[in-house]
Amino acid sequence: MHSGVCNSNGQLQSETSAAFIKDRRADALGDLRVLPDEILCNILTTLAPRDVARLSCVSSVMYILCNEEPLWMSLCLSIVNRQLEYKGTWKKTTLHQLDLPQAYNEASRRPLQFDGFNSLFLYRRLYRCYTSLNGFSFDDGNVERRENLSLEEFRKEYDGQKPVLINGLADNWPARKSWTSEQLLLKYPDTKFRISQRSSKKINMKFKDYSSYMQIQHDEDPLYIFDDKFGEAAPDLLKDYSVPYLFQEDYFDVLDTDQRPPFRWLIIGPERSGASWHVDPGLTSAWNTLLCGRKRWALYPPGRVPLGVTVHVNEDDGDVNIETPTSLQWWLDFYPLLPDKDKPIECTQLPGETIYVPSGWWHCVLNLETTVAVTQNFVNSKNFEFVCLDMAPGYHHKGICRAGLLALDDVGFEDVEKNAPGIESGSSYLELTRKEKRVKVCQSQEDRNCGNGTNGMCQGDGLGDLEYSYDINFLSMFLNNERDHYTSLWSPSNCIGQREMRDWLWKLWVGRPGLRDLVWKGACLALNSGKWYERVREICAFHEFPLPLHDEKLPVGTGSNPVYLIDDYAIKIFAEGGLEASLYGLGTELEFLNVLHNLNSSLKNYIPSVLASGILVLINGSFKVLPWDGRGIPEVISSSNLLSIKHKEVDYPFGVWGKKQFEYQTAGKPLHESGNCGKSYSMWPYIVTKRCRGKIFAELRDILSLEDALNLASFLGEQLHNLHLLPVPCSSPNNRIQMVEEDCIQPSLGNRCSENIGDKIDHPPAEWKLFISILNKQRKNILSRLAEWGDPIPSKLIEKVDDYIPHDLTVLFDIFQNETEVSRSCTWIHTDVMDDNIYMASCCPASLSEESISDPCQADSRYVKRSNSSTGQKHSWYPSHILDFSNLSIGEPILDIIPLFLDVFRGDSHLLKQFLESYRLPLLRKESLKESVENSRFSQLSYRAMCYCILHNENVLGAIFSLWTELRTATSWEEVEEKVWGDLNNYTGYC
Repeated sequence: MHSGVCNSNGQLQSETSAAFIKDRRADALGDLRVLPDEILCNILTTLAPRDVARLSCVSSVMYILCNEEPLWMSLCLSIVNRQLEYKGTWKKTTLHQLDLPQAYNEASRRPLQFDGFNSLFLYRRLYRCYTSLNGFSFDDGNVERRENLSLEEFRKEYDGQKPVLINGLADNWPARKSWTSEQLLLKYPDTKFRISQRSSKKINMKFKDYSSYMQIQHDEDPLYIFDDKFGEAAPDLLKDYSVPYLFQEDYFDVLDTDQRPPFRWLIIGPERSGASWHVDPGLTSAWNTLLCGRKRWALYPPGRVPLGVTVHVNEDDGDVNIETPTSLQWWLDFYPLLPDKDKPIECTQLPGETIYVPSGWWHCVLNLETTVAVTQNFVNSKNFEFVCLDMAPGYHHKGICRAGLLALDDVGFEDVEKNAPGIESGSSYLELTRKEKRVKVCQSQEDRNCGNGTNGMCQGDGLGDLEYSYDINFLSMFLNNERDHYTSLWSPSNCIGQREMRDWLWKLWVGRPGLRDLVWKGACLALNSGKWYERVREICAFHEFPLPLHDEKLPVGTGSNPVYLIDDYAIKIFAEGGLEASLYGLGTELEFLNVLHNLNSSLKNYIPSVLASGILVLINGSFKVLPWDGRGIPEVISSSNLLSIKHKEVDYPFGVWGKKQFEYQTAGKPLHESGNCGKSYSMWPYIVTKRCRGKIFAELRDILSLEDALNLASFLGEQLHNLHLLPVPCSSPNNRIQMVEEDCIQPSLGNRCSENIGDKIDHPPAEWKLFISILNKQRKNILSRLAEWGDPIPSKLIEKVDDYIPHDLTVLFDIFQNETEVSRSCTWIHTDVMDDNIYMASCCPASLSEESISDPCQADSRYVKRSNSSTGQKHSWYPSHILDFSNLSIGEPILDIIPLFLDVFRGDSHLLKQFLESYRLPLLRKESLKESVENSRFSQLSYRAMCYCILHNENVLGAIFSLWTELRTATSWEEVEEKVWGDLNNYTGYC
């Protein structure tokens, strides 16, 4: 390589001639001269394009830095708001995105040139932009190459053990001939594919635009088609290939395509593009088949962090982030520094070859020329436990899986032994602070004797002779078993969420009985199922219920609390939110059921009857069951000093008003700051109810007829009508919560407790003031919460939230109040009417009669469909029960319509209309509005519903933008409001 530096014109300048020219850097940068060029360039990427343009006028060096193409590439990708078309340079492309006049581009003068500024950093970046990789390859590498590999040989020699290149698996694919950039351009010119780039934004490009970009670009890290949705964009592409016989065992295939995590990708990229160092998501394994071009691969076994890579593991939720150079930068700048013994396993993949990458292996890929490939990730018997381990809450094990013993540089082996599986943690808990766990960069391996095998030895600081082994028993020792896995934060880097994980394990448990031993092992890793099973056995033994059979060991459902179906019983152990939240969940449910019983509401016929309830306590290593009906404060609780709110002796101290007080304390706080998230206590509230026969609606959604669905909507309308008419318990002087904060409001009036109230909005009823106070606390951190949720919520809408939602939510409730009355009081709300909380019973019309149904609660003739011989209907389903009232709260009835419409009805306006016809209650009495606000948007049901969606503790907006994908390009919240909730404005209710 020529020895020299790079001047402002991007030209090489000899070191000799450069020495006679005064360095202009100090004068041009002033105090900023102390910062390296790399830091300055990184700072510039955080600015808006217009600010960068202004800054370029400050000085000559700023002019040079502000006109770098990599900078404008970053700026452009961060502000893309229209179809991305590359205009020859990234600065011109950015101006096009900003819709600046074309005349500006044409009138732009030639770039200025300055001597006296030399930058090795800019030179290296320029070199990477223009380097050619024609001769950059190796003949064979050291990855084994195989042909005619049998399934038995693959499982014995490679599966879960080491990479292998296999030839011939794609010989009969149509893609083998048709997947070239030229052929794809002819067939899919206007098809949009997803682009992979170092930006959080999801960007799609038409293939004709991307093909044009590939031909003329000179980027150091070119845009790369890496599309997991290509089967939706171009369905015919799925017909051009098939999963090779070696990889057809995939446990994710029990999930529907829209439920399973991303698993297949179309990959197209030009020379110099590629995938930087990473471990595949969820510790899955992968196969990658190349159809055209050449790829250079580098791989390290699990636990061997490549030179130049840093692993970050968040101590709260275990989220893993990787800092890594680009693929090209690593090969050019880091690879030459490695001694032979530390070099990776390498190979050059040729067209028609398939490479297998085992679970946990680090790999980096560089395209040596334009390539087209397809890849899929999968879970099989060899990596299933690793995938489940990766899902588990905590951070030690995640760091160990990726960085080996480098992740243990500040943790002694004694702590690992303490947390080893099978050791009950009791009530102790390792308090964690909110900070990142930074795993040291694995520098040259000269000081660490790490073998290339999966069971290599690696000496860690202070760990003596501890041997690193990529073995599930060894890795599981690093799990933090002092956390309750049902309540801990779920890592955002997990390939599926907690709810989806439980659903997946349950479907495997039911649908693949032969895998139950393996599924149980995975469930113990991810969900602590072994410990929950131990607890439910204690509850069964105390109440003399049958003990769970082998088939009943796994918790059912997708909720946040372990639920077991055993014989004729359903047992739920409360864990969500920690002990205090669990006590309020059970206490409120028991209080509500008492109200139902006293009023003899017909709603009780559709709620499973309670057979037992209490608290399971672990004392000195032994379990003890304490029955509790929700009344009073159990001595074990009052003496524990674990509660944040001090209660007086009242009927239901953990009832709905206590729960609202607790909601006020925790409202607006991030989950990791709640103090209870993931905390393992030695007490667990529980409830036992009669088991419902039939299936949950979530399992039947796709097979229900339209008539059955409309029938369900009518049923839900009537039952929520009954729920919202129930009186909320009044708070009397003898039934009050001791205040712990000065601005907490003591509720004093309940639903239906007063016919007329003279207070104006300055002095609203206590229940409303508490309700509004909670909303205002949720409002305070709304921007950060929405930004954290991110995709698919459009970022441009997040920026407009402040203009859409009032800063003081009190104004929303002006419309409820006039001189003499409150038009709508707080009501009970279920808050969680979702597809897994609705039970459906089977109805076979040919033989069914009302007399043949043993349970009169399930024989309501309004919901049981009769035989229809003219249509040949042989089987149908009718709604029988609504489950899970532990999330009960009080507030506006519209809060119950949100989960119902989005999760049960999936945005179907016909079902919503059917529901409202049966609901028959006013959601807002417009005749009692003040004239001054009658035409205000605050009076519109659609606006109120949209506000509640934005303020919701759960990611309701994610559901909205997943159901209505066209709204991801919406430019205003009003547009989203009208599309999703506009039909509510036509509802007047019945007075």
